[in-house]
Amino acid sequence: MHKNNKHVKGYDFEILLKELPELAPFVFTNAYQTQTIDFANPQAVKMLNKALLKTYYAIDYWEFDDAHLCPPIPGRVDYIHHIAELLKPDTFKNKIQVLDIGTGATCIYPLLGVSQYHWHFVATDVEEKALQNAQKIINNNALHDAISLRLQKDKSKILEGIIQPSDAFAVSICNPPFYKNQQDALAATQRKLKGLGKETEEAVRNFSGTASELWFPGGEKAFLHSYLYESSLYKKNCFWFTSLVSNKDLVKSMQKSLKKLGATHVKVIAMQQGNKISRVVAWTFLTAAEQKDWKA
Repeated sequence: MHKNNKHVKGYDFEILLKELPELAPFVFTNAYQTQTIDFANPQAVKMLNKALLKTYYAIDYWEFDDAHLCPPIPGRVDYIHHIAELLKPDTFKNKIQVLDIGTGATCIYPLLGVSQYHWHFVATDVEEKALQNAQKIINNNALHDAISLRLQKDKSKILEGIIQPSDAFAVSICNPPFYKNQQDALAATQRKLKGLGKETEEAVRNFSGTASELWFPGGEKAFLHSYLYESSLYKKNCFWFTSLVSNKDLVKSMQKSLKKLGATHVKVIAMQQGNKISRVVAWTFLTAAEQKDWKA
């Protein structure tokens, strides 16, 4: 985990239970005499993350339908911390505006970015109901001045129809769908449950997830290359474009495509949480002079 991650040493359940007593039914002591939860239980995972948000990020209200993806807070905030290192203080002296692509019903990246760094966000999604729930979370935590929402009306597009000519984002962030279709997602679920010793005929994702959150026609590769192309249409509207990349084999093809599209700088930032290894790919189309003169 990133050195600034508050969860690098694990979870202090005594503190979490004081802040959110509703977590108690899901906590037990394992064979190693350590307090934990059943990470294959969607309700336990959701309650743990609610407790983390309340305890460490001052998010008192975080409600959403169980069908939606429940993001693990330690991994999500790691991305935020790495982005903070990317945004050099001598370049970004004014209010930092961030574009969150696919914020979902939980609005998790804006919540963490506002809490940790006081950034301002424009958060997007293709699902109107997801944005309605995100707006409810924003309102109930009095964050309407820091986070605004935009609906992507065309599900085949990522940035087109979202970025306006007057926009000047310091960075875009994105956690793309991993899977090509529902069958692909269910197969991955069964593998995960087997690894947890929880094989079942009826696959239950421990983080849930709706169609738009989990899969995209062509999978992660197709999504990322659409994102790369569309980013080249808005070269002056965003200093850094970034995305999490699950499949390491995609990085080389992304670098090759970005070179063709005219990116001036590409960075690959390693991320690791426990046994899970991923990376952030960041790119910009701005020249050195344009980067120096960035005013937003």
